[in-house]
Amino acid sequence: MGNSSDERKPSSRREFLKRSSALTAAVAAGVVTPGALNNTAALLPPLPLNPETAKAMPTRNLGKTGYKVGIFSLGGQAAVEQPHNEETAIAIVERALDLGINYIDTAAMYGGRERWSQRYVGEVMKRRRKETYLASKTDDRTRDGSLKLLEESLRLLHTDQLDAWQLHHVTTQEDVDRIFAKNGAMEALVSAREQKMVRFLGVTGHADPGVLLQCLERFPFDQILMAVNAADRHRLSFLEKLLPLAVEKQMGIIGMKIPARGRILESWNPAAAKSGGFEGAAPHAGVLSMKEAMYYTLSHAVSTVIIGCDSVGQLEENVRLAREFTPLTQQQIAALEQKTQPIARQALFFRTWA
Repeated sequence: MGNSSDERKPSSRREFLKRSSALTAAVAAGVVTPGALNNTAALLPPLPLNPETAKAMPTRNLGKTGYKVGIFSLGGQAAVEQPHNEETAIAIVERALDLGINYIDTAAMYGGRERWSQRYVGEVMKRRRKETYLASKTDDRTRDGSLKLLEESLRLLHTDQLDAWQLHHVTTQEDVDRIFAKNGAMEALVSAREQKMVRFLGVTGHADPGVLLQCLERFPFDQILMAVNAADRHRLSFLEKLLPLAVEKQMGIIGMKIPARGRILESWNPAAAKSGGFEGAAPHAGVLSMKEAMYYTLSHAVSTVIIGCDSVGQLEENVRLAREFTPLTQQQIAALEQKTQPIARQALFFRTWA
């Protein structure tokens, strides 16, 4: 672990991109079993260990992976994906590990074509790869395109292996059909796992729970990254059916969109609202404190929550909140859900609203 891509022979990369396994055919046929996927686990390096985690915050099982994850994890967006932001971004990643965070989420998509998020995280991974569970994603829906993204991700992150590689932002029925088709991205995930380039496989999304339910029914993923915040019940709820199924399957469950990029928080400035694009308009002040937003999601059956940070100070405050976490009562949960109803549209900007 931790070797730079310069130490990996080009011929081995070409072989990786060309090789096709029996498991790949099994995925296309829909007959893959968990046992078939786990036969290389013993040949992988040990799971990461951050010695600060246990005393920094509560930990939970990351599903059946065998990993104990801190309840607050670092997201690879916010300052960590901004162009030419090395000083701030790298300081956040370094401080996160110092504080005991032992799960970092990033993606090939974060930071645009320059992959700024992976670049910044990779600068720290050169020295501290063994301290954190490292998860990344492919937004390509094809086998070959995804494998090329994986090779680039490994190079930028300065590692030979990811702890989790995930399907990114699965949103529509078309996405599902392309991913599970012949030569689709699912073949890349299975092939990469067989080649020991990745340890666990996952799926992510925030638009429609029905789409992700299909993915969980088609394949035994190890983990799922899902958008669950205090406004969830007001539109296409992930808590109603998706979360219970993930729990039943004993998956690692990672919550995201906790503060909805700030739009659910009392500190949100409506003047900063955008008029279009993915984020859409957010013309109203938020209604929750960061503590309420974080504790709402952590009071459900998630393993951890990932949150992007704009500064080291913000990171430190989130770690403090995680350390002091106590679960909310059902009455408190219901009160927060009611509180978010007037701003549901901006707090759930990532849901399908058409």
